[in-house]
Amino acid sequence: MANEFITIRETLKRNRKDLMQRANVVATGIGYKFRAGQKTPNLAIICSVSRKLADSRLSSRDLVPATVDGTPTDVVQSGIIRALQAPTDRLRPAPGGASIGHRDITAGTLGCLVEKGGQKYILSNNHVLANSNQAQIGDPILQPGPYDGGKFPDDHIADLEDFVPINITGIPSECPVATTTVNFLNGVAKLLGSNVQLRAIDVQQLENLVDAAIARPLNPEDVTDQILQIGTIQGSISGELGMAVKKSGRTTQLTTGEIEQVDVSANVQYGEGQIAMFTDQLMAGAMSQGGDSGSAVLDEANRLVGLLFAGSDTTTVINRIENVFSELGVGL
Repeated sequence: MANEFITIRETLKRNRKDLMQRANVVATGIGYKFRAGQKTPNLAIICSVSRKLADSRLSSRDLVPATVDGTPTDVVQSGIIRALQAPTDRLRPAPGGASIGHRDITAGTLGCLVEKGGQKYILSNNHVLANSNQAQIGDPILQPGPYDGGKFPDDHIADLEDFVPINITGIPSECPVATTTVNFLNGVAKLLGSNVQLRAIDVQQLENLVDAAIARPLNPEDVTDQILQIGTIQGSISGELGMAVKKSGRTTQLTTGEIEQVDVSANVQYGEGQIAMFTDQLMAGAMSQGGDSGSAVLDEANRLVGLLFAGSDTTTVINRIENVFSELGVGL
């Protein structure tokens, strides 16, 4: 093996310049060759390309040969290789995983780009782009989000285009009878020395599938279909129990996990006294924190699985991407 490695290293050294000049090749190195998605024990010269194209779309000069001086080659798609930047920075073009937010929130995560009617849009959560139903269509979206220093108009990257309203199932009641009754009971409790305070709550049996919104970039060149530390999305897939997943988010950046539950129904808090019931959700382990909301969740093959929107110290709750697409009328 040692002699073989030395031979391949010399071969690569002689041919590196030629290989790097071929279309889409962004890196060369020595690694193990893959066949049918499985790693083999055979060493090869690995050519990383920004985008893998069919041979028919490349000139003969740009094709990576099957062997170089008797050494086998392998071509892998890595995407464009960029210097890593903090997701809380001002990034242009802005990738998935970067800080973003409506001008009146703190900050969330830019999920990815989606398409509707031939137009590209930024996908994230309602509570990130639409301020939990409080925004108006056309409101400015900042990158980075306000908490990370984003200011209007300097960091104005997009305008809110559409959002799926979140149905709140528990909100402070506006019923005067209920409010009067609660005030009376709180007064009695205070006289009795109790610090417990009651609140009148309206309960509405309304369920939600997604916490999702889209924004139209002011300039298409200000956004990219890359996701920080992940690359490009390779289609979509329905999330299944036991599926390995990953995400790139504004707070915890690249994390991995596993879908531990499906068909999840969850009560999600949107502030004091505001609860929203979500159904048909996916649940993974602890792979997110505050500020990661809006992250695109992908499987190991970079296929889009869902949209991260909520969690706890031990769980992450994810909208199914098929529900997001359906509710917003968008696709990849």
